Amino acid sequence: MAFEAGEAAMWRLVQRYTGRVGYRRGVKSEGLSANPPVIDCSGWTALLLTEALQAENETAIRGAATRRVFAVDNIQALHTWSDRIVHEIEHRTGFILQGAGITAPTLPRCATIGLKMGEPPWAVNHPRPRGITHIVQIVRRPEDDAPFVSESFGGSVAPGISLTPLAEWLARSQPHILANEVWVVDAFRMVS
Repeated sequence: MAFEAGEAAMWRLVQRYTGRVGYRRGVKSEGLSANPPVIDCSGWTALLLTEALQAENETAIRGAATRRVFAVDNIQALHTWSDRIVHEIEHRTGFILQGAGITAPTLPRCATIGLKMGEPPWAVNHPRPRGITHIVQIVRRPEDDAPFVSESFGGSVAPGISLTPLAEWLARSQPHILANEVWVVDAFRMVS
């Protein structure tokens, strides 16, 4: 099933905010209204997916569909932390990839990817299933269907929303993938 409206909605957000929004842990989409604008990884991924799934629903309704493509409760379940986003999508779809099974050909078109990136001090009081502390979203450039990873990341190099070609991101993430510290889910499988 093609999700052109959803993919286009994500790409518009990526074009609007990449390189223009900083990172701040714990800040969700409301941080885009701050001065300067900030958002964390789960807030960014939740926003991308929410806009995509809602765009698909709107397209279906305009096309005289009798019901939404994605249930409202499935969309609302995405407004949480990185580990819970992965859990909610896996629970609702029954689909997950882990570790060495993650390659460019095995990834869903617009996969959501959770990573265990160490054991930060802030996670001590917030135990997380699988230890997931970061989340990213694959998006597609409409002109040529090229896959990119969009993420909001706080680090010493270019903190904030960034866009990386998928092949480059996978190469950089190989240590985590081979250590079974990466999980892939697909929100677009939550079709009602």
